[in-house]
Amino acid sequence: MPTTLTIDHVTIAGPALAPLEQAFAGVGLVTDYGGPHSNGVTHMALLGFADGSYIELISSLEPGLKETIFWGEQIAGNGGPCAWAIQSDDVAAEAVRLEALGVTVKGPEYMHRRRPDGLLVEWDLAFLGDEGAGATLPFMIKDITPREWRVQPSASVAGRLSGVAQVILGVAYLADSIDLFRRVYGWSAPQLRDDSAFQARLAHFAGTPVTLAASLVKDDWLAVRLARFGPSPCAYLLGTNDFETAKLSFGLISPADWFGRPVAWFDPGRLNGVKLGVIA
Repeated sequence: MPTTLTIDHVTIAGPALAPLEQAFAGVGLVTDYGGPHSNGVTHMALLGFADGSYIELISSLEPGLKETIFWGEQIAGNGGPCAWAIQSDDVAAEAVRLEALGVTVKGPEYMHRRRPDGLLVEWDLAFLGDEGAGATLPFMIKDITPREWRVQPSASVAGRLSGVAQVILGVAYLADSIDLFRRVYGWSAPQLRDDSAFQARLAHFAGTPVTLAASLVKDDWLAVRLARFGPSPCAYLLGTNDFETAKLSFGLISPADWFGRPVAWFDPGRLNGVKLGVIA
C-alpha cells in the first residue's frame, strides 16, 4: 500500500538569521523566533501554517560557529533550502520497516530547543539514507511535548497560506531517485516533463508532496547547486485556499503550470535567492 507522507516542516539555511528574517518579512512572511537548538550552535525562526507545517529558517548562533551534523555547509554557504521532515506516529516502527528495505536509518534521537519564553520543546528524530539529514529522503519527527509548543500558525500568513504543499528535491540521478522513492514508499511511476520555466527535468509523484528535479543541461543553475551542496531540496511550494488573492497580496511573479495546477513565485531576488512559490 502506498505510504502517505505529511510534511512536518522544511528548512532554509543562511549564515545569519536576522537577514533571513528581514528578507521574509520584506515579502510579507513575518516569522516568529523559535530559540536555540540543543546542539548549542544553531537557532531558528519559523513561519507556521494552519495545517501544522512550517518553514524553519536556521543559522548559527554566532558567526564562525559551524554545525557538523545538520547543514553546516548550507548555513556557511548561504544554501537556502536544505532539508525536509515528515511527521511520524511511531518513529521506531517506521525505522524498522525502512531498514528492512535496505535504507540506512540513524535514530531515533532525542532533540530539544528552548523557546524565548523558557518553555522546553522536545521531540524524537530519525534520519534516513546515506546523505545529509533530510537531503533526499526526509527525516522523521515525533513530538514528545505537545505539538503546539513547537509550532503555531504565524499571524502574517493566517487566512492566506495554508501550509507547505510541495518539496522540490534537486537530485543528480533522476532515474535512481525515482526508483528509491517508489521502493521506499510504494508510489506509482511519476509524471515526467522538461520544465523550461523552472529550468529542470521534473518527476512529480501525483497525490504526494514530492517532486524531483534534475538539471537539464551541463552547468545550469541546478547542476551548479548540486555540485556545491549535493542532493537536497532546491525549492518549496506553499498551499493556499485562494490562489488569485495570494498572488496579488504577495506580489507573486512568473505564473506557470505545475502538473495541471497554477503556481507563482516570490521574487527570489528579495528572498536571498530562495526559490519559494505558491500553488493552487
